[in-house]
Amino acid sequence: MAVAATDDVTESRLLLAEYDRLKEEQKTRIGFRDNLLYFTLAAVTGILAIAVQSEQDQLLLAVPVVCLVLGWTYLVNDEKISAVGCYVRDRLGPRLAELSGARGAVFGWETYHRDDARRPTRKRLQAAVDLFTYVALPMICVIAFWCSPAVQPLLVTVSLAQTLALAVLGRQFLRYAER
Repeated sequence: MAVAATDDVTESRLLLAEYDRLKEEQKTRIGFRDNLLYFTLAAVTGILAIAVQSEQDQLLLAVPVVCLVLGWTYLVNDEKISAVGCYVRDRLGPRLAELSGARGAVFGWETYHRDDARRPTRKRLQAAVDLFTYVALPMICVIAFWCSPAVQPLLVTVSLAQTLALAVLGRQFLRYAER
């Protein structure tokens, strides 16, 4: 019986199974990534509400921490989403086309949607939203902290480290936006 089961296994079937799993992973990551944006905005709003109500300006330094962790998670997921698409376009599709003898691209959507004339504008706008959410917004909180009476040498040091980390995150967002 085991021999009969392996007779049904072909390279094409394995590649199609891989495609199905990759697209499922991509779909899951897209949902998770998109929800991170909403979660980040909710978390920042909550922190700001608590800081204002309690009049504890040092709580503003929690915003960069949240944005760094969630921003990095967002960025990693976004990169994996793009990597799946690249792999399907550059490796999986051509291999299946070769095996099947297909004329033209297999999985045409993987390249078709990238040829949209408005794509560069959408990418730039998304980069602006990402940079505002994960870099500018926490920097506004750092600057507000610097202007507050809660400034203490240790917290200033923490805020400078956060500023450096936010600059690194911002650079990574710009690098990935170039793709």
